Amino acid sequence: MIALLHTGAAKFPLHFLPRARQAVCLLLPAALLKGYGSIISRKLASHGFGASMAAMSSFPPQRYHYFLVLDFEATCDKPQIHPQEIIEFPILKLNGRTMEIESTFHMYVQPVVHPQLTPFCTELTGIIQGMVDGQPSLQQVLERVDEWMAKEGLLDPSVKSIFVTCGDWDLKVMLPGQCQYLGLPVADYFKQWINLKKAYSFAMGSWPKNGLLDMNKGLNLQHIGRPHSGIALHPV
Repeated sequence: MIALLHTGAAKFPLHFLPRARQAVCLLLPAALLKGYGSIISRKLASHGFGASMAAMSSFPPQRYHYFLVLDFEATCDKPQIHPQEIIEFPILKLNGRTMEIESTFHMYVQPVVHPQLTPFCTELTGIIQGMVDGQPSLQQVLERVDEWMAKEGLLDPSVKSIFVTCGDWDLKVMLPGQCQYLGLPVADYFKQWINLKKAYSFAMGSWPKNGLLDMNKGLNLQHIGRPHSGIALHPV
């Protein structure tokens, strides 16, 4: 298989391409299969996958039982503040067989280094000060994530799940960077992920320089929700 995961610990099944995320509320679902299945099939065939991809349009079985779509929002400003801190922590649990959303995790996080959100941050994310004041710390939220993962059966060794992000920033830069700053461990399940931009680039033959907006345009999809909103629970 061609590795589209950031880490080499696992390989990304390319027929996952039908799924993505749009502010964790819009996933790029059947459009990739229905509208672009033939494109993906041709590209896979060119890499030696041949007739095994012939059933692409019927959505073949996935390697992973669940895809965990994640999109952090963090403190920010112009010029950028350091360190940035996660202020919204959303996860969408997507069934790899039915492509149905089965569960969501969503919490706001209290920033501690820069507790006051900047006007730029609020304008960009839609998150206002009252949404983060008095919220749990990152350490507490990570404990809640672990409890949620256990409750959803995602820590069972027989259950295969993987995070999906729009880029590498969330799990390569933001989470490990903040955890290092705070002296917190990073759970192993956060150490590998599928970068949707790489999947899109492989399927469509072009890199989405503007991220989700370019992917929506390339797939002829209408954007739903607010850009830079992890799960669009706050006003647009």
